[in-house]
Amino acid sequence: MSSVWDDLDLLLESPSSLTVTSTARGTIKEKPGFTPGEDAAALRKAIEGIGTTEKTLIDILTQRSNAQRQLICKAYQDATGKTLCDDLEGDTHGDFEDVLVGLITPPAKFDCQEFRRAIKGAGTTESVLIELFASRSNHQIKAMCDAYLAETGKPLIQDLKSEVSGDFEKTLVILAEGKRDESTNVDVAKAKADAKILYEAGEKKWGTDESKFIDILCHRSVPQLRQTMVEYKSLSGKSLQESIEGEMSGRLEDILVAIVKCVKSVPAYLAERLHKSMKGAGTTESTITRIIVSRSEVDLQDIKTEYKKLFGTSLYSDIESDVSGDFCQTLLKICGEDGK
Repeated sequence: MSSVWDDLDLLLESPSSLTVTSTARGTIKEKPGFTPGEDAAALRKAIEGIGTTEKTLIDILTQRSNAQRQLICKAYQDATGKTLCDDLEGDTHGDFEDVLVGLITPPAKFDCQEFRRAIKGAGTTESVLIELFASRSNHQIKAMCDAYLAETGKPLIQDLKSEVSGDFEKTLVILAEGKRDESTNVDVAKAKADAKILYEAGEKKWGTDESKFIDILCHRSVPQLRQTMVEYKSLSGKSLQESIEGEMSGRLEDILVAIVKCVKSVPAYLAERLHKSMKGAGTTESTITRIIVSRSEVDLQDIKTEYKKLFGTSLYSDIESDVSGDFCQTLLKICGEDGK
């Protein structure tokens, strides 16, 4: 399992979902010859008929890009006077409803709603906060914060601070500010210096200076951090991830390890999250929905590839064996079979 994370030689040249904003690695593409009015009419018929025609809902909503779905939503409202979201919520239920509503939600608003769900209610879902802030680019984080402000009238960081504390809070807040350096240049001397700072703040010290880890891991660019990981390994003989796991504990360890994993490969990190959500104790449908929907136009092809590498089975077949019904059919349509 650790071998994928430890192959630093391949790391320096590989692309990163944290910096690449292209949609080329998604499984969902724009549909050519798309007519929003026709799709809206077909959805209306599927919803208003006797018994909802789930297949129509699935086929249309999984085979259009998010931008196209927004046009369908507008055409639907113009034709019916009602929102497609309200009608889907009234007509479908449970996980199937969640995934369809997720598909018609703009990406930034979707992330914002996932954030709100994670902080509301009794107890905060820290693992969701870690996933959201460790795996998103500066641009995606800023868009989520803007959506949150528009929806609630409050800054996201203000509400985040009221939910978490300590070094975990400090780390999340820096990530939520979206200030990671985006330079593509690598300064090898600085990488060596940072590796030394991290080594002296952790492995070499009695007691760990967490602030050094937080500062470097949250601010440096992805290419710079990758070089720092290479330098760290040659300096200490251990990977940076191994040192964090040995030196820290609790939520701070969880988030710093997630950042290290995402700097190496966001798709591999999310593949792990998907596997855990299906193969752990009980299936976590909300995690499957969040990752499959939010990455469907970003890097879901790469997540499928990494999933196969890490676990030896296809994501498609694991979804098929782990969930059922219309929810399952929707996820499979978004995911697409291997090689497609």
